[in-house]
Amino acid sequence: MRTQTEEGYTHALGNRQVQMIAIGGAIGVGLFLGAGGRLAAAGPALVLSYAAAGLAAFFVMRALGELVLYRPVSGSFVEYAGEFIGPWAAFASGWMYWINWAATGVAELTAIATYINYWAPAFPQWLTALIALAFVMTVNLLSVRLFGELEFWFAMLKVVAITVFLVVGLVLVVFAVGEAGPHNLVSHGGFFPTGFPLVLMSLQSVVFAYASIELVGITAGETARPHEVMPKAINGVVWRIAIFYVGSVTLLAMVLPWTAYSAGTSPFVTVFSGLGVPWAADAMNLVVITAALSSCNSGLYATGRILRSMAMKQEAPRFAGALSGRHVPVGGIVFTAAMFLAGVALFYFLPERAFNIATAVASLGVITTWGVLVHCQARLRRTGHRSAFPMPGTPWTNWLTLAFLALVVLLMPFADQDQRVAFFLIPLLVAGIALGWYAVRRRRA
Repeated sequence: MRTQTEEGYTHALGNRQVQMIAIGGAIGVGLFLGAGGRLAAAGPALVLSYAAAGLAAFFVMRALGELVLYRPVSGSFVEYAGEFIGPWAAFASGWMYWINWAATGVAELTAIATYINYWAPAFPQWLTALIALAFVMTVNLLSVRLFGELEFWFAMLKVVAITVFLVVGLVLVVFAVGEAGPHNLVSHGGFFPTGFPLVLMSLQSVVFAYASIELVGITAGETARPHEVMPKAINGVVWRIAIFYVGSVTLLAMVLPWTAYSAGTSPFVTVFSGLGVPWAADAMNLVVITAALSSCNSGLYATGRILRSMAMKQEAPRFAGALSGRHVPVGGIVFTAAMFLAGVALFYFLPERAFNIATAVASLGVITTWGVLVHCQARLRRTGHRSAFPMPGTPWTNWLTLAFLALVVLLMPFADQDQRVAFFLIPLLVAGIALGWYAVRRRRA
């Protein structure tokens, strides 16, 4: 019989599921789809962006690990922000995280519609997105155990697909099959064919690619033996980043010239289409659809818990705190699904730009979440707390990570028009959250 937590959840997620959720969180549509457009824009030097963002992601995860072992809770960084910074920080970070996942869900639904269009160009893409939304919402509303099991197999498929690509790509490069070879890193204009500034401008989309790695921290409140399971899951991020992201992008840049890739097409589909194997591109297209469904599924899971945590403190609509008889936060899940539905409308009117706008807005939420985690860990250390799973190099690595995140935001208005849209939304987001906090404080008073 599963035990029940103080928050009303059950310990329905086991070690097997948490490990794969952690892996799945580190492999998303930002890599499967976004890497193609960024390779086409920045060239082989894109690997430097993935390495720099990956290092920042590693420190963020180790900060999260220290916080989770200090106090495992489903509210995750929202609870930590309230404890180590103040109630206003919990309110702001919770809503920014919701904005992150709301925009990410829009991007993922857009990606699913794009992938299905590869097979059924005549089928309305907005309807594809709607069907995908209905599926992931149903899974989340049924039970936590079903969510965990589905994520396990989604993550397994993604890992197998990436592993197959790494093996195939390595064989192609080592034996110089076709155009493959290390020479592609410096041919066609050199390692920086479009200049170093464009490599910097790609940082926002790369940060989005790493989004949702922090999801494993939210699972802590529904995980049996978190003090044993969490360090293993978080430590695995290091080699996943090194192999799955930096390794994959390096191989993509060597297997084909960077000029062979394009925005809107998965670079993995591009590679396998070029091999001449009739089913390879279709198989990889199925995998990237799975990756996008997995991300949507995770987004509803995460925001449901975060919104319920906030609703219990009167910082979110009251219905977001509703918990079903199956211990599922139905209110928060339905609230986020409604935002996903608005995203389907955005895709209907702006099909070409919806994905990029959504990823740029989502990145603001990712950067806020990462910054809060790193800052809270520094505050935890100042209390004299000593962890069995410490963040390396603190406090210097905290400051370096925060500086990197600030750089990403400051570069956004100098990048493409979609990133500028997101950057100029910042004052509106700040004003909206400030007004919301003012209203919450008045209601409490």
